[in-house]
Amino acid sequence: MPTRPAAMKNSLRRLCVITPDSSDIHALIGELRVALEAGVRWVQFRKKNGPGRQLYYEAREIRKLTCKYGALFIVNDFADIALAVEADGLHVGQDDMPLAEARKLMVNRIVGVSTHNLSEANEAERGGADYIGFGPIFQTLTKETGSPQGPESLEKIADSVSIPVIAIGGITVDNSNSVLSAGSYGIAVSSGIFRGQITANVTGFLYNIIRLKGGDKA
Repeated sequence: MPTRPAAMKNSLRRLCVITPDSSDIHALIGELRVALEAGVRWVQFRKKNGPGRQLYYEAREIRKLTCKYGALFIVNDFADIALAVEADGLHVGQDDMPLAEARKLMVNRIVGVSTHNLSEANEAERGGADYIGFGPIFQTLTKETGSPQGPESLEKIADSVSIPVIAIGGITVDNSNSVLSAGSYGIAVSSGIFRGQITANVTGFLYNIIRLKGGDKA
């Protein structure tokens, strides 16, 4: 099994905010600043479409912001951009770059993998992933990822792997308790943060995380 960078893995936080698909980087930076001011310390840049140069510039601006707040910064899919902006790591899906190659490129940086079943979760752990994203837990309109898995499936995954499991998909402040209680290390949220009052949403998530998981990694 590939060696994992323990120091980087230990830097994982429990609330991951995934950027919405926005064409206005200035507006997005403003929203992220509000979330970071409210206590978010993990931002994941996810944008599937757009010219590579544009994605680079957007990732660079978000990297600057996360550095200001001491927040973890992970880039989805694009290893070249992650390395160019000196991100803390890379997140890949099942149809993206193979985990083995991502692990080689990222060296001592974090590598996460999206999974949707137990087989994929086990394979990701064996392949050297530092954490897995698992979902969708609930119905979500943010991304087409299949049928909802529910907290019950999440619990089975969390019991079967030894690396952190980050639950994703349709998670809100109201249903996050059931997700955190099912054994997930943390949660990844997009619309649950950016729809409505960002500060109130972040505060609600962090309250539930600290109450159920403790505050050291919130």
